[in-house]
Amino acid sequence: MSPKNVIFKKTCKDKSVGVFMGKRDFVDRVDSVDPVDGVVLIDPEALAGRKVFVTLSCIFRYGRDDMDVIGIAFRRELYLSTRQVYPPLQDRDKAVHTKFPDNLPCSVALQPGPHDVGKQCAVEFEIKAFSAESQDAKVRKRSTVKLMIRKVQYAPDMQGAPPSVETTKDFVMSDKPLHVKVALDKQLYYHGETIHAHVNITNNSNKNIKNVVLSVDQVATVVLYSNDSYVKCVDIEDSGDSVSAGATLQKVYKLLPLLANNRERRGIALDGKLKHEDTNLASSSIVKEGVLKEVLGIMVSYKVMVKLIIGGMMGSSEVGLEVPFTLMHPKPEAVKESEMEDELVFQEFKRSYLKGIMGAGEDDDEEGNVSGGDDMAPKEK
Repeated sequence: MSPKNVIFKKTCKDKSVGVFMGKRDFVDRVDSVDPVDGVVLIDPEALAGRKVFVTLSCIFRYGRDDMDVIGIAFRRELYLSTRQVYPPLQDRDKAVHTKFPDNLPCSVALQPGPHDVGKQCAVEFEIKAFSAESQDAKVRKRSTVKLMIRKVQYAPDMQGAPPSVETTKDFVMSDKPLHVKVALDKQLYYHGETIHAHVNITNNSNKNIKNVVLSVDQVATVVLYSNDSYVKCVDIEDSGDSVSAGATLQKVYKLLPLLANNRERRGIALDGKLKHEDTNLASSSIVKEGVLKEVLGIMVSYKVMVKLIIGGMMGSSEVGLEVPFTLMHPKPEAVKESEMEDELVFQEFKRSYLKGIMGAGEDDDEEGNVSGGDDMAPKEK
């Protein structure tokens, strides 16, 4: 089938303002970011003399358990830009597109637990159109329409050198050491791709290796507020392999980090999610040189951990190695305009549908978050 042009449409309650957008994902290319563009639909009769403004914002939310007890949530606007779109400004410099800053974080959120409620820790982007007497006047919810968008990164074109780490461990009462080398088959992996870890163990010591355990660890560091790091194992291979004293082992282990196997795990970082759409484990963060990491909200990285469990008379010990790698989406193939179908499919946000999925007393005008997302009708089958 030919691809369809999907148009996302949302209108405020009093019908004064509506927003049409051709996409909700905007790509961060490290040195530049896609401009955020769309169409604002205005009903002059419903405006009753009010002006129309559009705001692009980047918001960081961080809530901890001890904060939730006293009902306090940390929220900070990392970026806010507002433009008047009606009546049109005479000053053209004030009416042109505002460049999406290239020093902002990408959309990411920490997955809540099964029983968590409310906003979770997230970096989120939002387009808001509203009608008001002035930019600083109080904005009525019924005159406001909000649409969540995502800022995403794709994998670079060039692969880095395949990473490898090795170590030599000496033991008391052993004349010879244990040598371990771990190498990955490449530096960059795409989501859903199997990781091959090549493990080479030369055990010249008098110790016995009882087990070899490999895992993929996701490290999500909240750099803006607390510098807390959340290390979560997103895949594990408990091999049961042993290497006796004086023996060797050469083996390739396979690892596959997937959100599907971690959906109930609280605190795992996810790529920004729009409500009722699926997502995946968060992609590795790529930062433009010179940008302060402290303003980037949540930084994500990955590593393969290899642990050797060493047996001995005094109990077990461990030898561990860490091999960092990058996990991202490949760049989507460009679709030529000539290959696009002329038909437009409008993805409308139906409030009647929302009332059916929202809990009693929940306000359907309340702003969504990145991983909880925005009000979105189900996709067509």
